[in-house]
Amino acid sequence: MQLHKRLASEQVKAVLGNYYKGLISVKEVLEFLGIGRSRFFALLQRYRKAPESFSITYARQGHKRISKQHEYKIRKELEADQKLIQDPKIPITTFNYSAICDNLSKGGIRVSVPTIIQRAKEYGCYQPKRERQVHAREVITTAIGALIQHDASHHLWSPYAERKWVLITSLDDYSRSLLYAELVESESTWAHIEAAREVMTTNGIPLQYYVDSLRVFRFVCHGESIWVPQYHKTDEVNPQWKQCVEAAGAKAIYALSPQAKGKIERPYRWLQDRIVRTCAREKITTIKDAREVLRYEEERYNKHQVHSTTGEIPVVRFARARESGQTFFRPLVIPKPYTSLADVFCLREVRQTDGYRKISLWNQVIQVPKVDPYEEVNIHIVPDRKSQAIGIRIWHENRLVLTTSYPRAIFPKVHF
Repeated sequence: MQLHKRLASEQVKAVLGNYYKGLISVKEVLEFLGIGRSRFFALLQRYRKAPESFSITYARQGHKRISKQHEYKIRKELEADQKLIQDPKIPITTFNYSAICDNLSKGGIRVSVPTIIQRAKEYGCYQPKRERQVHAREVITTAIGALIQHDASHHLWSPYAERKWVLITSLDDYSRSLLYAELVESESTWAHIEAAREVMTTNGIPLQYYVDSLRVFRFVCHGESIWVPQYHKTDEVNPQWKQCVEAAGAKAIYALSPQAKGKIERPYRWLQDRIVRTCAREKITTIKDAREVLRYEEERYNKHQVHSTTGEIPVVRFARARESGQTFFRPLVIPKPYTSLADVFCLREVRQTDGYRKISLWNQVIQVPKVDPYEEVNIHIVPDRKSQAIGIRIWHENRLVLTTSYPRAIFPKVHF
């Protein structure tokens, strides 16, 4: 039994006083109080500091109650989440109680997730989890750069926006660190090429890219019909994105099962929850403001959140692997005979010169010097969003024969 339940404070105080005066020994005190030496000397130290106010009465501390104002804000957050779930236009189907806790903490309200769940049940905002088949979520690689998960998601990221946007991400499988995340107005091959270039110039060339069978990444033949004859089988055509990745020195592999495809799309679940909820709460209408929300969530995920699979913060795991040499990333080197990264990360076209050494590109006639008539040339096209220009580099037999650029307005029907 505890000391404060067996003896009164005055009894303990008298025993400590007699010991302090030298009237009794330590052995006698320990036998009378029924405690150990460490506990005895801790009590004696307290007695010496304040003998008059010394007490062993146990001060029971009750749980701190949530104020009415905080209860009101918790209820408002839950109801706002419920409205998002009920809106068929928004890609949210479940409550995110962790996100609600984070939003409340920004306003100085600190409550636990179990408290939020308890209030959700009281206010009718609770949604039981559906039982699903559990699939393994283990890390299948042994080093950073071994596998980069890359994909895009087309959604209404803000309920107040007039149109849907596309989120493109690249995730390192080993560290689970987001290497690239960007919102674009429309999905295109060039947007994915820009993502690959950003990842490789910042971190190096990875071993493999892990993507789904979207037509940007892979040519898939769905079978010949009497209406549409098929001249090429699956993988007989190299998409532009795959050509860039392979030219840089990486390899593209594909997710062929639903479980494998879910592995690639998993980062979008929590990003979708967080970004959509924040955009709805702040009534964001422009992609510029939505990108700021994405930057905040990317920072929080990479540098502050412990990943459920690895048990570590992604950026810490990534940095430790790089410092210890546990990496497959290789320095980005321009392959020969190319002279610029613009020849690696570009859109590729093939044309044949006519009798006047000219080619036609999107109805634009270009004179090609140093090339004989009726010769095949390789065209490398590099759009620049900032300057609204399109750079064109023409190669013939491993020689750069022409470098030029055109205003983007000349090609109004061409979308990048």
